[in-house]
Amino acid sequence: MKKTEDNYAFIDSQNVQKSLEHQGWKLSWKKFRIYLTEKYGVTKAYLFIGFLPENQALYTMLQDFGFVLIFKPVLHLTSGKTKGNVDAELVLQAMIDYYVYEKAVLVTGDGDFACLVHHLYKNQKLKRLIVPHKQQYSIFLKKEAKELIDNLTDLQTKLEYKKGAHS
Repeated sequence: MKKTEDNYAFIDSQNVQKSLEHQGWKLSWKKFRIYLTEKYGVTKAYLFIGFLPENQALYTMLQDFGFVLIFKPVLHLTSGKTKGNVDAELVLQAMIDYYVYEKAVLVTGDGDFACLVHHLYKNQKLKRLIVPHKQQYSIFLKKEAKELIDNLTDLQTKLEYKKGAHS
C-alpha cells in the first residue's frame, strides 16, 4: 500500500487571483483543492485572504471546499482599492506547523517569500512552489528552487472556473 503524504499548502490568495485575472481566467477553488490533494498529497490547505464582511458567502464556500482560511484585515485605500498583505501570516503559519507537515507546497509568485522558499528548500521541506503565471513571477523565487516550480498557467483547462459548471 502506498504511504499517504501529509503535506500542507500555503496559498497567497491575492497573488493567485490577481495573476490569473491578468491572464484572463478565474481559478475554480474547488478543483484546485482536489488537485492539491491528488497531485501533491496536501492534507491541509491554508488560504491567506483579506477579510471583507460582505464576502462571507465566499469564505463559507472556500471552507466547504476544504480550505483553512487565515484572515487579514484589509485597508481601504484612498484610490478606492483594498489591500490586505498576508505575507507575514503565511510565513508565520508555515513555521508554526513546520514540524507537523512532511513538506510544504507554497502557492505564490511573490518574491517576498524567497526567504521562506530558501529555508524550506535547504531543509528538504519544500514539496513544490506553484506560481500563478508561467513567465511573470519573482526572479528571487526562480533562484531558490527552480527545479521544484510548477505553474497554474499550464493548468488553465483543468482548473478554470466555468460559470454554471458546478465548479
